[in-house]
Amino acid sequence: MKNNEILREQILEIVKNQLENNDPPETKITYNKLTKDGYNDFQSRQMIGQCVAIELFEIIKMGKPFDNDRYIKNLKKLPKEPFE
Repeated sequence: MKNNEILREQILEIVKNQLENNDPPETKITYNKLTKDGYNDFQSRQMIGQCVAIELFEIIKMGKPFDNDRYIKNLKKLPKEPFE
């Protein structure tokens, strides 16, 4: 359970950094869209974190490189859950 908490904190830190650095800009665009649609700060960051988690899984478990196009495609699907 402790590992899950650490991973969740790390993912949320990645989201925070992306928002602060506006890199990629689609993260902030997605965040603004979600909050405008009525999701609170935590919910919006958590949904974006799902997209980050997909990329981390592909990198760590599947040995694939980061796929920026897939990441952005998944961001644009939110609030629907990203499955790609």
